Amino acid sequence: MRFLLQKRPIAARSPRPGSATRPIMVRKKPGDGLKALVRCGPLVLPAALGRGGISSFKREGDGCTPRGSMAVRGGFRRGGMLTPDRAGIPLFRIGVRDGWCDAPRHGAYNRPVRLPFPASHETLVRDDALYDFGFVLDWNIGSRRRGAGSAIFLHVARPGYTPTEGCIALKRRDLLRLMPFLRRGTIFRVG
Repeated sequence: MRFLLQKRPIAARSPRPGSATRPIMVRKKPGDGLKALVRCGPLVLPAALGRGGISSFKREGDGCTPRGSMAVRGGFRRGGMLTPDRAGIPLFRIGVRDGWCDAPRHGAYNRPVRLPFPASHETLVRDDALYDFGFVLDWNIGSRRRGAGSAIFLHVARPGYTPTEGCIALKRRDLLRLMPFLRRGTIFRVG
């Protein structure tokens, strides 16, 4: 998964070929700070946010979705699935040895890792469908700060849009609808 961490600048691209560059907007759903509406052109899709709501002061483990602009760095999908994804970028196939380090004191903090891994980490192949498809958002990756939060993804939501650990989550069918518009560098603006 090294392609997720390339150091070259990420140019923002339009979610729709041929149109002006526009970010995908993520706004708190009126009356519910743990849910959101994701707007991409004419699409408006319901989503789940972190259990801590939206925060300008994201910290590791607080469950907050960070406020700000985050570029898509890359994407992944569970290996062996036959569902076509039609994503606008190639998706890396994850397997049982893929994880993501969330230990702030470790040198691999907020980076993909191979399992088994000695420090605290998240396993990307799960028993549920949350990471069947996922996109890595550039929160604390390009310039890492220890403890400022890790593993902020766009992924599949739990039934009922229950809160995430800080990610943005869409119903599987809605994520599949959004995927063709996602490119490396597409901006998600959370506010």
